[in-house]
Amino acid sequence: MNKDIRDEDRHEPQAGWGAPPEGEAPPEEERQHPGWLTLAQVFNSADPFFENFLYLLGYDYSSNIYVIKGDYLTVVDSGNDYTGFMDLFKQGCQPEDIKKIVLTHGHRDTSMGTFELLRAYPQMAESGGFELILHKDSPAELKEVVKKFGCRVTEVKGGETLDLCGDPWEVIYTPGHTIDGLSFYHAPSQTAFTGDMALPHAMGEVDEKAGGRLDHYLYGVKALRRKDIANLLPGHGLPVASIGNRVVEQTYESLMLKIIGVEKEIPWIDGAKALVSKGLLEEAAFCCDRELARKPENLMAMQLKAYCLTDMGRCEESLALLNQVLARESDNIYALSATGHALLGLGRYLDSIGYFDRALKINPDFEEAQVYKGMGLYLAGKYDEAMDIDIFKREFSHRMKEEILKKTQSGNS
Repeated sequence: MNKDIRDEDRHEPQAGWGAPPEGEAPPEEERQHPGWLTLAQVFNSADPFFENFLYLLGYDYSSNIYVIKGDYLTVVDSGNDYTGFMDLFKQGCQPEDIKKIVLTHGHRDTSMGTFELLRAYPQMAESGGFELILHKDSPAELKEVVKKFGCRVTEVKGGETLDLCGDPWEVIYTPGHTIDGLSFYHAPSQTAFTGDMALPHAMGEVDEKAGGRLDHYLYGVKALRRKDIANLLPGHGLPVASIGNRVVEQTYESLMLKIIGVEKEIPWIDGAKALVSKGLLEEAAFCCDRELARKPENLMAMQLKAYCLTDMGRCEESLALLNQVLARESDNIYALSATGHALLGLGRYLDSIGYFDRALKINPDFEEAQVYKGMGLYLAGKYDEAMDIDIFKREFSHRMKEEILKKTQSGNS
């Protein structure tokens, strides 16, 4: 399980950096902060693409800061450490070369460097300023101050494509840590800036004061999971080469534990059951996959995943799993009924009835199979036979009354 970060902009310092605890003497040979590095150095890569990225490791109350070099400079997260920019400009970069600042969210540790740049380097505003790119729900004060210095503000919401130093970066809305969370994805290099949304060895705390919500966090992480992320550039900690998707998956797993409300790892199948009870079918199916990776013959995991897939409309995949279950347990009434249900979802109404009949032959009182059989008959046009099934007739009548009542109420409103 990933370790949580408990403060809105405090993060665990990387081992070897930061002040020692109060009352303790510093080590005799304290490691030095590495300063600005190219991502090529960090990744030990000869890829020229990463030669154009500079990276400053965040510490204490400052996030990581990234700079993309091209015809101009783009800063991704300006941090909260003015000395970092002093060091950057000693290396030949000029303040007025910064034409774009992109923020993953509006927390102080991520954004206060924007003010420091404007305050300490007035030539930036004098040369026309820069474009600040952030979410439309980012702090209004931040936007207002930047505008007073003559800079442009561009609000995004996700789905846009940004030109950063000549390369296209897709804007992905990733709320949860805050309401204004953004990630940026460069498909050709499979590289993503993820801010505090996906961190190596940690999970950002939900900051409710900044509009963060756990269900939004799930939405944001799922958006990242849909991308093929090899290289992950987080808001805190070291950038990750080649296995960025693994960091996203670890965040997804930790998030599920928080949703379930457990403090330690539990068996994957137990997590799947808990998530089904909360209506989180995609997450439950993910847990079943993890369980099946450990125990490929776990029929309960196959069956539970099949239920989820059917309810998600992925009936063909569900049938493939249920066929495996029935090959081993041909008298499993739940798998038989689930197979019929999946066939209903595919519009194969008459085919489904045979499976319900098999389940009812084993247990004539199995109400789920009775209701679904009635549904199959009704949808196949065999109305009289459907209505001969008492429990389906009652269920059908009840639902018809509800629909009539809804239409009556909507007509009177």
